[in-house]
Amino acid sequence: MSSQISSSSTDVARLVATVAERGLQRLDQPVRLASGAMSSEFIDGKLALSEAGDLRAAARLIVAIASEQGIEWDAVGGLTMGADALAVAVALEANRPWFLVRKAAKDRGTRRLLEGSRLGRGVRVMVIDDVVTTGGSIITAIEAAESAGAQVVVVTTLADRGDTCAEILASRGIAYHPLMTYRDLDIPPVVPPDAHR
Repeated sequence: MSSQISSSSTDVARLVATVAERGLQRLDQPVRLASGAMSSEFIDGKLALSEAGDLRAAARLIVAIASEQGIEWDAVGGLTMGADALAVAVALEANRPWFLVRKAAKDRGTRRLLEGSRLGRGVRVMVIDDVVTTGGSIITAIEAAESAGAQVVVVTTLADRGDTCAEILASRGIAYHPLMTYRDLDIPPVVPPDAHR
């Protein structure tokens, strides 16, 4: 990691501005999110970080925050495809292995659910995603990593659209450090569709 990169408010503010400008879409009609919730604000994390310099900046912030928090980790990954670009960028920045979790195991060849670095007992994992609403993709990735014997020590996301993921991870005792939340982007939080039941 470059010694000049930190999680300074300037670096974070710059990234928030990038996401707000390129990735945040305010729609005339609400759309259904992966969580099932409806929202008129859509965050396209892949578009937001489609420029190499912005992807690199996000990766450097993620590595810097983990370092500042004293979190030791050995590999980084998450559920395809929200995690793909960020996981590889963070792996390159920190010189660590990456892995990706398929949404379903391959139905041919090796029939793997996990691709990339092989996880096992004693491997400390950072799970990553671009945009999180309720944490479903994060939990899927955590469970896949844990099933392989690894220990998830930290979760990080580019943007968190609500409060659900933080609560779930706190209950599991896993550190969570989103780079930005709905508050930073000045949008309303997304409430899971089953929250009122």
